[in-house]
Amino acid sequence: MTITPDTITPDMNVAAIATAAPGTIRVFQEHEIDFCCGGKIPLSDACRKRGLDVQSVLGALRAAVTPAAEQSWTEAPLEALVRHIQTRYHEHLRAELPRLSAMLDKVVSRHGDHLPELLLPLRDTFKGLEQELLAHMAKEDRVLFPAIVALESNEAPAGPGAAWIQSPIAVMEAEHEEAGAALASIRRLTGGFAPPDWACPTFRGLYYGLMQLEADMHLHVHLENNVLFPRAARLAVNEAAPEAS
Repeated sequence: MTITPDTITPDMNVAAIATAAPGTIRVFQEHEIDFCCGGKIPLSDACRKRGLDVQSVLGALRAAVTPAAEQSWTEAPLEALVRHIQTRYHEHLRAELPRLSAMLDKVVSRHGDHLPELLLPLRDTFKGLEQELLAHMAKEDRVLFPAIVALESNEAPAGPGAAWIQSPIAVMEAEHEEAGAALASIRRLTGGFAPPDWACPTFRGLYYGLMQLEADMHLHVHLENNVLFPRAARLAVNEAAPEAS
C-alpha cells in the first residue's frame, strides 16, 4: 500500500498509516498515539481518546510524508549555512538519536533472543555511532563553527588562519568517514533497511528511521565537507594573504 499526503484521512487505521508510511511514526510518538498494539482504530478515534485536534494531527502526518526541498548554499553567508546545519541537522539529530535508540532497545528486548546475530550487532553499532555523533556535533558547535563565523566577520584572532582552520576541518572530515563506515555497517546488517515480513510497526519504524538517518547524514556531511569547509578554507587563505605579502 502506497500512501501520499492526500490519501491520509481521519478514517484511516492508525496502524495502517504507520505501517505504510513509517515516517509518520514520529508524529504518533510525539502525540502519544499508540500505533502498535492499540493502533487498529481510526485516526479520528485515536485523536478523540487523546483529546487531540484531528486536523492538526492530520496536517503533521501529511507533512511527514512530504519530502522537503534543499536549497543551494554555495553563495549564502557562511553564518547562515552554519545556522542551517545546526537547526536542520544538529538539533534534529539530538532529538532523533535518542528516539531511535529507545526504539532499538524495545525491538531488541522483544526479538533479540531469536535474532541475536542481527539485533545485537545492530545495537552495538548504533550506540557507538550515537555517542560519536553527539561528541562530534559538540566539537563543531563549540569550536569549529564559531571560528568559521568569526573568520567571515573578520573577528578571527590574528595569525595563520588558513593553517589553523585546516586542522579541525581535517579532524571533522575523518570523523565523518568513521560515521559513514558505521552507517554502511547498519545498512549491511539490516539488509538495506528491509524488515522481516512479520515485523511489527515498531520494528518497521526503526528500520525506516535508520534509513532516514542515513539519508540525512549524507546531506549533512555533503553540506559540511563539500560546501562549508572548502568555503571556510578559501576564506582563511584570503584573510591570511595580506599578512604574507
